[in-house]
Amino acid sequence: MKIPVAVPTHARQLLQFGVGMTLAVVLLAWGLPYFAQTSWGAIWAVIRGVPPQVAIGLQALMLLGLYSYTFTFTGSLRGLSHGKALVINLCGSSVSNLLPGGGAVGLAATYAICRSWGFSRRATSTSAIVTGVWNVLARIAVPVVAILLLMIGGVTLPQALVDLAVAGSLTGLGIIAAVAGMMASERVAQRIGALIDRVVGPLVRRRRPHSAMSVAALVTDLRARIIDVVRWRWWSMTLGMIGFFGIYYLLFVLVMRQTGVGLALNLLFAAYAIGRLLSAVGITPGGVGVTEATTTIVLVGWGADPAAASAGVVLFSILTHLMEVPLGGLGWLLWSLSTKVEPPEEGTEPTLAAARPVTVPDLLRDAGAAPAGEGDPSPEVPPEAVPRSGAAPR
Repeated sequence: MKIPVAVPTHARQLLQFGVGMTLAVVLLAWGLPYFAQTSWGAIWAVIRGVPPQVAIGLQALMLLGLYSYTFTFTGSLRGLSHGKALVINLCGSSVSNLLPGGGAVGLAATYAICRSWGFSRRATSTSAIVTGVWNVLARIAVPVVAILLLMIGGVTLPQALVDLAVAGSLTGLGIIAAVAGMMASERVAQRIGALIDRVVGPLVRRRRPHSAMSVAALVTDLRARIIDVVRWRWWSMTLGMIGFFGIYYLLFVLVMRQTGVGLALNLLFAAYAIGRLLSAVGITPGGVGVTEATTTIVLVGWGADPAAASAGVVLFSILTHLMEVPLGGLGWLLWSLSTKVEPPEEGTEPTLAAARPVTVPDLLRDAGAAPAGEGDPSPEVPPEAVPRSGAAPR
């Protein structure tokens, strides 16, 4: 079965990708050693000092982190096994790192792979939405927690970093409040949808004059779907995110210790959190270059040896980002060898009735409930309307 993934070929997208890659190369080749006040010769000397068996062990730990993320994905898609979730993760990450418009192409690949295994459009798009929300909340929570730990530990922080923590906290509270409001009240969901409709509707109709899409109806529909998934496996998705970020932080600490960076754990956690936040920056593909240069500057500013800090950041990036490309090739091979299942025809699935609000007792009671089967009882959402899913956040 051939996956119908449309690779972006628009001149503007290719130009943006070219500029982003050029900037990433400049930041890595020149900016990293320049700002850290070291040289690539010194950086590679430290990296070459890492024993091969240690590097293999670190790579195995990275794979364990990716496997932990499968709990988030299997919790959002009924009937998906952890093995298949890992394949989707590897495939989505590889195309996201290699192609222009990588995030969108990664989502399209995830969508098509799930369809090839017999999952409905509705189930797949709902999974993408829910995992997208979980990823956003995690990206906001990790740096905020890091800043709070530094403040509690008495570490003097630059005012810009404090302002970033405050802005992140307010943004997180805003997102949580909006999501909680939509989950608790159908009226709130309709009002939020109507507000988005007034802003987005004219833009959609300009591109698609005959489109009858209603964001208000879509948001109301999504509420029922999200409630259904969250009540079913919220604990699995949450533990998956905690496991993923926790294992990657452990990997970051071990890499830094291996390259000779002896900073305290709270400082390393803060540097790690800043890197995770910057990896979402869209200036370069996957935040490459921006993440490494900034993280190194932070570590050196806190007293780490420039060559050791730079080597640790580069090695961590190789293990968690560059190695996703060959691992992605393995993922595509495993998908090509897997058994394909014809997905259900559009319009043959039942729809959910209006969902009632989710309460804490509901979640605790439903945590051990058995899955009700794969069929997702909710209307279809086109893949371009859903956030990226299927790949663990970098």
